[in-house]
Amino acid sequence: MGCWAIGGPFHNDSGPSGWGEVDDDESTRTIHRALDLGVDFFDTADVYGAGHSERVLGRAVKGRRERVVIATKWGWTFEEDTKYAVGGNDTAAYVRQAVTASLERLGTDYIDLYQLHIGDVAVERAAELLGVLEELVAEGKIRAYGWSTDLPDRAEAWGRDGAHCAAIQHDFSVVHGSRREILEVCERYGLASINRGPLAMGLLTGKYTADTQVGAGDVRGSGVEWMTLFGKDGRPSPEHLARIEAVREILTSGGRTLAQGALGWLWGVSGSTVPIPGCRTVAQLEDNAGALEKGPLTADQVKEVEALVGA
Repeated sequence: MGCWAIGGPFHNDSGPSGWGEVDDDESTRTIHRALDLGVDFFDTADVYGAGHSERVLGRAVKGRRERVVIATKWGWTFEEDTKYAVGGNDTAAYVRQAVTASLERLGTDYIDLYQLHIGDVAVERAAELLGVLEELVAEGKIRAYGWSTDLPDRAEAWGRDGAHCAAIQHDFSVVHGSRREILEVCERYGLASINRGPLAMGLLTGKYTADTQVGAGDVRGSGVEWMTLFGKDGRPSPEHLARIEAVREILTSGGRTLAQGALGWLWGVSGSTVPIPGCRTVAQLEDNAGALEKGPLTADQVKEVEALVGA
């Protein structure tokens, strides 16, 4: 379960960075339902909701810590009281400050997977972080670390040199089917390929049409440069909607919902994939978790989807 959305609103100079208002009680019920249905990997970041996502997750799993795997990220600095994301800090000195704060917000004494959240840090500079990360592993504050990056050379560097590097998180979904370079790095070094945006920021749930417009305060309507799935007006990209329609029949085979098919496609692509679909409600979680029962698409279905989306 991806926990960006349950962090609620926060912002930076470019505008909103969250997914709008959120109900913390519903978020807690959603996390509890996830555990009931066999979902035990929760991915968050310190900056989500300017610390709020970590706090909600920590409260929700209190007394159940041994049942969950918590992944969080560091690198983007923020003001918790104003919910303002200030900027990045990729220094080795900041890692200890950030991990201490995350442990407090999560209410735990260890983090299972600690991930660098700034995707374009220079390889040489990122190498300077490995020493302190290995120290944190030795101290028991983290069990493993990884990098959230869409740049193959960054993934390669930590996969090769990071003794306790266990995962690379990258943007990967049906609509981005051709992005295989980082997956190949993960397979080569035995890393988990954590799939950010496996439902294409909601497009692969099937509830968005060309006439849909996300609300104010939603990052999908912020117009930031990296937002390609939605336009500056908050409406879905026609190109991506067309891709989804092209593969809808395959993804919904076997009684799957569109979201379940999108997750099944990722599992069919590789045994290394770990999709982290976000959600804010129990109903959304139950739809996503239903993919577990349906399982992966077949190899033939994976190939057919890739042919249709131009992968």
